[in-house]
Amino acid sequence: MKRIFIGLLVAACLCPTAQAFKQETHRRLVEDAVAYIQAHPQTTGYSDLQAVATAAGYTVAQFAQVLGQSAYDVDDFQDTYFCGAITGDCVYAPVFNAGSSLVNYTSYWHFQNHTRGPDVHGNDLGGYNYDKLTVWGDIDNLAASWLVGDYLDDGPGGMTGWWSNDDSEYDTYGITEANYRQGTTSSKSMYDDFEEMPFQPLDNLAQYWYDQFLATPTAQSLGYALHATDVVQPHHVWTTSALNHSGWEGWVADYYDSENLNDDALVTQALSNFTAPGSGSTDIRPLLTQGGDIAYANGSLVLSSTDHSDRVQVGQVVVPHAIAMVVHLLGHASAQLTQ
Repeated sequence: MKRIFIGLLVAACLCPTAQAFKQETHRRLVEDAVAYIQAHPQTTGYSDLQAVATAAGYTVAQFAQVLGQSAYDVDDFQDTYFCGAITGDCVYAPVFNAGSSLVNYTSYWHFQNHTRGPDVHGNDLGGYNYDKLTVWGDIDNLAASWLVGDYLDDGPGGMTGWWSNDDSEYDTYGITEANYRQGTTSSKSMYDDFEEMPFQPLDNLAQYWYDQFLATPTAQSLGYALHATDVVQPHHVWTTSALNHSGWEGWVADYYDSENLNDDALVTQALSNFTAPGSGSTDIRPLLTQGGDIAYANGSLVLSSTDHSDRVQVGQVVVPHAIAMVVHLLGHASAQLTQ
């Protein structure tokens, strides 16, 4: 069996909360998935998960905590810098600080747009692209207005501001975008104006970290892949930074327990709505797209309504499905290491 090495990956950096399911919700979804696996050992491959945790020197409870914390940490990555068209100044977060739903530019890799088909890269479903949005609101417009003409930091790659001045901080194009490209094609010209940037979709981010886990197993890299639960957040598949985005995520965090959104029976029902990757495949993206399909089909109500009962209706669908998706991912990952 491969050993899961304990330690942090260099790519993880700390910064303010970003746009996604609230970070604490990401942690809970993963920890609740592990708890579900432990409570249903005969149907979830618990023995494999336990063996992987033990090989890494963890108890199952400790393993769940590390996975959950790592899923939480993805929103803290300082791996995406935009450079000012005029100033050439490169930053990882907007200085205008447009509320808690847009604090860190890494969040733009956390979408999978189910309102459109293939993107310019060749993905079957693209990510965030302001120019291609079919629903949008104030925060989308504010970002596009503030960042008009701004370009993705490409390190020493040659992209500069209007006056050929550039203070590159990080080669976002050569590192982050390249990591999330996942067999598709890109060019720097795609990223020279924010309002037309075709960001790679969330499932490519998750696939990158899952491949890193399989190549050199760490609890952290697997946890990073589990941030893919954002694909079951309706705003991330309808694709908008606005339309009650932040308010909905805050509601999920506030009512997660009191509305029993992680109900065991609902998770059991949700598991049957996924087709898990086969043992001979390491591509988890079809599973993630299934999660996005469910959120797209069942979650649009929370883009237009803040009514508590409407949010309960959607929450009782998307939260159990997010947990179920993690159950399938952990089962597949554990089996890959123990076979």
